[in-house]
Amino acid sequence: MEQPERVRLPESFEDVDVDILVQLVADMLERLVTHNDRIPLSPEAVTRFHSRSAPGISILDYLRRIVQFTRAERVCLLITLHYIDQICTRIPTFTLSSLTCHRFIITSIAVSSKALCDAFSTNNLYAKVGGIPVGELNMLEREFLRMIDWSLVCTREVLQEYYASLVRTHSEGKFYIVGEQSQGSTSSDSDMDYEVPSSRPSSPQSAPGPPQASTILVDTATVSPEPPQPPTVEQNMAYAEFRQQGRGGHG
Repeated sequence: MEQPERVRLPESFEDVDVDILVQLVADMLERLVTHNDRIPLSPEAVTRFHSRSAPGISILDYLRRIVQFTRAERVCLLITLHYIDQICTRIPTFTLSSLTCHRFIITSIAVSSKALCDAFSTNNLYAKVGGIPVGELNMLEREFLRMIDWSLVCTREVLQEYYASLVRTHSEGKFYIVGEQSQGSTSSDSDMDYEVPSSRPSSPQSAPGPPQASTILVDTATVSPEPPQPPTVEQNMAYAEFRQQGRGGHG
């Protein structure tokens, strides 16, 4: 069976076609969500980003919709991955799952556009495109900023590393960057660092347990995790609703 022809991509993320970047980001997020959906939900893990059921639109189509109507820039797409890693490292109970991914994406795009871009849309538009009330988006923005401790910028080199990682680990292996080795060549040690799932660092010789939340590409030296906190009354109430909904058989 013949391998599909591979698509050559520019070396710099600034030059890649936006829709191809959307495909790369969506591919990574889909794999991340698939892994994290195996983790049982606990009361302390419930956040404002949780929906009662997974949205009916795929991550790829959701990202394409956002880009089409808000003209989200490449930097906002890539830095969303950085935000995921930073928040998941600071708050180990948070996972990007099918219940949190869509709300996280639209909030990240809204926040990063305001922080990094000369032109951006209003929250009314972001909310409409994202399929949530504007009041909810305002609340999610505040929670997002708290979770990431207002650390909204990173270097271009970090974003370029995410871009190279997305290309290198694409599930179908159909993309490659100009100047990089072809798919059939021997993988380097650094290639292994970007595979998903890539669980958070754990102590050596730890006993097998339930799946651990996966991130993408984390520099743990730059992030201090928050100490674990018991679930709040609000989290317990939300968790009880999830349990009740599960028993009721709703999707």
